[in-house]
Amino acid sequence: MIITVDIGNTNIKIGLFNAQGKLCNSFKMSTDLKRTSDEYVALLLQLLNYNGIDVRTVCGAILSSVIPQLDYTFTNVIWYVFGVKPIIVGVGVKTGLAIRYDFPRELGSDRIITCVAAEKQYGAPFILVDYGTATTFNVVNERKEFVGGAITLGLKATIESLARCTARLPNVELETPRSVTAQSTRKAIQSGVIYGAVGQTKYMVDSLKREMGSENVQVIATGGMANIIAEVEPLFDHIDRELSLKGLYEIYVLNAAV
Repeated sequence: MIITVDIGNTNIKIGLFNAQGKLCNSFKMSTDLKRTSDEYVALLLQLLNYNGIDVRTVCGAILSSVIPQLDYTFTNVIWYVFGVKPIIVGVGVKTGLAIRYDFPRELGSDRIITCVAAEKQYGAPFILVDYGTATTFNVVNERKEFVGGAITLGLKATIESLARCTARLPNVELETPRSVTAQSTRKAIQSGVIYGAVGQTKYMVDSLKREMGSENVQVIATGGMANIIAEVEPLFDHIDRELSLKGLYEIYVLNAAV
């Protein structure tokens, strides 16, 4: 099996793929810079044991990270647990996409791996919206070129920012109120954040389509908050929350023999 590790700002997603390229198991742990390699090893072994996975069946690994401080940590964790050295997604690694970005080293690998999976599974061109700690809009054209996009604050991060930066606004749960017009502060925050994100998504997608010069562009969503947006308005052709892990596997296949 191949293990794929996607280190995000909030969570670390882990997937295991069999020889046929099927995602057999996936789980996640919270991202914590204070954890040591030994703590991550213990937690990973516990999760593997709980899911009935024999570490001896893993013969390859690939890692994507938006937190450079954890690259070395998880390289050691993977080597200790499985005895393999992971491929680390970055400049010089084959992805199957041409990167048209002014400063490629600034481009987060999380944006690329989801686009790789989206192109493989749904074809190009497309607009991919990833609802995570940040919300990213990513554009791949008909020539399979990543041509850029946009980044804004994620839904949970927006609520947390309101609570942190104001004196009296509370930190509320992400629930969609029945109406945009709210009669309580809690619901007013929920309305502003969720319905505002729906409006933002509609405007951004329409604008990106105009710049691409075509309305015939698939809109794909991923990330933990995608379903919240889709429940308000059907803006997406596809929702796939496992794109990051699938993209990592595709990149592993491209690079394993190099």
